[in-house]
Formats: sequence, structure tokens, C-alpha cells
Amino acid sequence: MKNARAFWNRSAARYAKSPIRNVSAYEKKLAITQEYFHPDSTVLEFGCGTGSTAIIHAPHVREIVAIDISDKMLEIAERKARDAGVENITFRQGTLEEVKLEEASFDAVLGLNILHLLEDLDATLARVHCLLKPGGVFISSTVLIGDINVLFRMAIPPMQLLGLAPYVNRFDKQTLIDKLIGAGFSIEREWQPGKATVFIVARKGADAALQ
Repeated sequence: MKNARAFWNRSAARYAKSPIRNVSAYEKKLAITQEYFHPDSTVLEFGCGTGSTAIIHAPHVREIVAIDISDKMLEIAERKARDAGVENITFRQGTLEEVKLEEASFDAVLGLNILHLLEDLDATLARVHCLLKPGGVFISSTVLIGDINVLFRMAIPPMQLLGLAPYVNRFDKQTLIDKLIGAGFSIEREWQPGKATVFIVARKGADAALQ
């Protein structure tokens, strides 16, 4: 985790300047996500990076808690939120496991471009399930390392040795879906803007608190 934090701290300034690769897909994900919000929603985003998505969603909900392991990312995020006049986002530094959060307190949890960077995906999904209110939704968008071109997969280890790439989890789409279902979610919506990426809305059962 220390290495991951250092990598993203080094990458923060460059990451903040990088353009969105697929603007139409990004806008569609934003629109779908906002279908699940209401003005009183409490939202958690983990792996929030420099805060761009949280800032866009902020006017549509009551409160967003946005966390990231990189303090450099969060410095940029907080500055962007101030510049945008957004006051209903609380930024907190740490991992999903490190940050103290109340169980069953969020209407929605967002994990965007983060799941493939986690070593213990099962633990993360269990934590998300715990933090959601019964009937709440987990919305994720992730790269499917297991489904990308084999030549790209072969290039990852050398890049990691050079400090040019972080840890990546090599699951494919079916593995991710199986893990979500195993964690107690039902898949409500699934969309692939490309073969190697997937956007999923997964719902925690409304009777989960009774189980």
C-alpha cells in the first residue's frame, strides 16, 4: 500500500492534466449514475483521484464523501472543489479499509477506475456491501485486465519494475460479476463501452439487514 500511495502521489499532477479518453462514454456513465441519485442521497466515492467526477455529481445529492490514498491527488481535488464553489464534498485520505465510515450509511458507493488496482477485491466488495444502506447501489467502472490484448498484459510487469505502472488485478468480466454476486449484490445494469472495460450498477438487497 505504501508503494501504491507513492506511485499515485508521483502521478497526481500528470493525472490531473490527462484528458478523458472517451468523452461520450464518460458522459453516459455520469447520466446513468445520476439516475440513481436523489436530492437527499449520501454518496461515497473511493479512489476519487482529483475529484472531477465527485464535483460533477455534487449538485445532485446531499453529501459526498470522497476518499483516496494519495494526499497529492486530494490536494488537487480540494482546490478544484473550492474553485467550483462546491461545498458538499468531504475529502478524506486513506483506503476504504482505513477510513472510518459508518456501516449502512450510504445510498450509493462509487468505485470508478479503481477495482482493477486493488489486491484484495473480495475484501473491498464486502466492505462496500457493509457500507451501503439496504437497497443501495454500488456503481463501478473498471478496466478488465484479463480481457485486454495479451501483448498489453505482457507489457505490464516491465512497466511495474520501472515504476511506470501500479499493481493491477487481472480479473475478467465474468470473474468480477461472480465476485459481486458472491458479495451479496444483484447486477442491475451492465454496459461495455469497449471489450476491455465494463460499467456495472449492482444493488444490495433491500432485506440485507435482516439476513
